[in-house]
Amino acid sequence: MWPPGARAALLLLGCLVWGATAQPGAGLHEVSIGTFTELTLDPTSPTEILLQNIPSNVSFILFQVHTQFQNVTLSLSKCPSFQIPNRNNSDTGSDTGLLTVLHSEQTLCTWYLESSYPDEILASVVNIPYTERDPVPGACNLEFDLDIYPNLHLEYNLYETTITFAPANLGYARDASPPACDVTTGQTSRWRLQYDIYQYFLPENNLNSSTLLAHLQKMYMVEQVIANGFKLATLESSDPPLASFSSIPGQGVIYTVIVRDPLLNTSAAYVPAHTYACNFTAKMDNCYTLGKSSTKVFFTFCAVIGLFICFFGHRYLKTELFFMGFTITGFLMFILLSRVTLLEYDTRLYLTAVTGVFGGLLLVAFWWRCGCVRVCILFVGLVFGFLVASIIFFTPIGEYGVFRNNLVFWLTFCCFMMVSSVLLIIPKHLNILSCAMVGSYSVVLAIDSYLYTSLSYITLNILKRALNNEFNTAYTSVPFQRNDFIIIALWVVLIMAAITTQVLRERGRPSFPPSPYLIWKRDRERRKTNVLDPSHHMPPLKERMLLRLAKFRDMFRRPQPIGEITPLLL
Repeated sequence: MWPPGARAALLLLGCLVWGATAQPGAGLHEVSIGTFTELTLDPTSPTEILLQNIPSNVSFILFQVHTQFQNVTLSLSKCPSFQIPNRNNSDTGSDTGLLTVLHSEQTLCTWYLESSYPDEILASVVNIPYTERDPVPGACNLEFDLDIYPNLHLEYNLYETTITFAPANLGYARDASPPACDVTTGQTSRWRLQYDIYQYFLPENNLNSSTLLAHLQKMYMVEQVIANGFKLATLESSDPPLASFSSIPGQGVIYTVIVRDPLLNTSAAYVPAHTYACNFTAKMDNCYTLGKSSTKVFFTFCAVIGLFICFFGHRYLKTELFFMGFTITGFLMFILLSRVTLLEYDTRLYLTAVTGVFGGLLLVAFWWRCGCVRVCILFVGLVFGFLVASIIFFTPIGEYGVFRNNLVFWLTFCCFMMVSSVLLIIPKHLNILSCAMVGSYSVVLAIDSYLYTSLSYITLNILKRALNNEFNTAYTSVPFQRNDFIIIALWVVLIMAAITTQVLRERGRPSFPPSPYLIWKRDRERRKTNVLDPSHHMPPLKERMLLRLAKFRDMFRRPQPIGEITPLLL
């Protein structure tokens, strides 16, 4: 137990040592109000940030620092390494900020940055002024460490990314008492505030830190956020202060929240937070090595068969039925294994492939034995309907609030799937269209395993919703950039070329080939009933063999001339 005053003495001693060893002016950076500044942080000594000449009408200064993934400690203490933990004194993170409440006549602010990362890191800092009429981000904090928490707390997993934030309060003048946060009535209450959630996508497949810091300049002030960000939702003060989004590993995304005061028509921005939904420092499956080799092999194999089905599926019906049966049973098995087991991903993928092969053979066997084309094409149409329904919910329609109810979502999704069965009145055209759509999309999935594209989330978002019961609250918007438009064009070309090729090849041919078993059965019946067929007068093979054996037995019982034995052998 430290004796009284010992910790304060230790802090003072540490500050004196740091001040004696630091060179005058070393690590000092003077910044201007409201400007974005890039710095290189030295791990050997803290960096001091100085802001002077603050206007008198400014009541708050929100200072923030951003790095790509390295944690930085932002502090109001001159020697952060020796500081005593104190609320509202420091915070650590890759997107962190402190809100400084200014006192009367104060024209100068100082902040200190310190990194525990062993190498020099690139960081950006910015300070944003707010007046007494502007709302104060995070001033009604009851959950996080700081008294005023202007940051977004960001967490992600395989399925979703979640941001939470502390509610804001109304603004107030310098040295005035802040409004009470727990007052729930009246126009002077913070409950009149509204929160706009914004999202901004970084360039696809770009993990460069300088690119991130350059784009962060578009999302730190209210005007820039409104001009460049995409508004997803507006939350009232009575709503939970959180929002969920679909995780997109490897894709940089910036999130921020703007709090608005509709009575005074003022607003303020929280500290923006970014994520790539992956780990930069992990030894395996980090942001630079996304995409397992097993996934690439699996989808490459599917793409080879899918490309064949795309152009020749209707002619080679058995191959097509195997592929569709493989898709249906494999998809259902992966969901089952993921929900009820804790198996590794590679093990689940292997079992999915084995089950898919069995399901494909089962569908082919059903067609071979029963020859019921419409039933088989019904399964093909369900795969086509699943893809169509997934595309529909991939559009902004999927963001409608009514579809956040799981029951409404799945009933509507199944209705879209079943609409494909209406096309069974023309099963030949449905089969050709299904081959073109599903086969070409398997090529898109294979491209995604090597080169990032948002089109894989057409079906991946549905899979996530089937695996995670809480995914219904997540916003599923994805970026559409150059790679996506190129692959969309390729997908459309594949579909049109495949439909044209199969329609021309099948012109004048029977709609579907007959079942081999039914052909054999029909030939057998024909031989039994057609008296003009020579085979009709020939005894069955079993009777012929018994007759020959009887003649051989009689031959050896009594001697016969050589001339009579020869015909028996023929």
